[in-house]
Amino acid sequence: MEIPAGSQHAFPKSLLLSGFILALWVPQGSWAALRIQKIPEQPQMNQDLLLSVQGIPNTFQDFSWYLGEEANGGTMLFTYIPKLLRPQRDGSAMNQRDIVGFSNGSMLLRHAQPSDSGTYQVAVTINPSWTMRAKTEVQVVEKPKELPVTNPPVSAGIVAAIVIGSLATGCMSVGIIAYLLVTRGWRAQNHRITATEKPELGPSHRAGDDSIYEAIPSPVLLVSPCDTGPMNTATVERVA
Repeated sequence: MEIPAGSQHAFPKSLLLSGFILALWVPQGSWAALRIQKIPEQPQMNQDLLLSVQGIPNTFQDFSWYLGEEANGGTMLFTYIPKLLRPQRDGSAMNQRDIVGFSNGSMLLRHAQPSDSGTYQVAVTINPSWTMRAKTEVQVVEKPKELPVTNPPVSAGIVAAIVIGSLATGCMSVGIIAYLLVTRGWRAQNHRITATEKPELGPSHRAGDDSIYEAIPSPVLLVSPCDTGPMNTATVERVA
């Protein structure tokens, strides 16, 4: 079977046309692979926020970030051109924001404020006919106010138990102190009595002893009343 001569040139042309259409269709359909990851997911006031771009190709011409629903010169934050010495060029929407761009398409917003909330979108230019886009919503919240620390209310039963326990402890302590003082005084009194006792002198009397001891009176000098002269020797009589 022979292929007609005219069809030999028609087949390659149709194949090239299909390949060209496919080449145009694949990039335009691959924009959905570009996405933005927020770190942290729910930023708070004065916290740094990183918008990391995922799915960006290895080679691209430049990329631009916008703040708002529309991507134009009035909403542009900055443009990043990797081939330049100073790749980042700030836009009119930058104002006083502290934003840094990175060569991988991501951006870092330092000290985010509630006024920075809104729609952030990035446009990555692969070639003049192919631009990839992605966007995300950012809500910067204020830090919650710290509530004063308050002690929970104490019930009447707990208060009564605390008071009764304190009184019982106090009574027990007073009783222990009184007991120690009385015991110490009693011991000191017994010690003084023992120290003042003297041993008995003389023979001891035993029960049932019939011996009786009488004291002999001292001798008495008898002097006659009629004696007027010189002292005479008186007759000494011993009285039995």
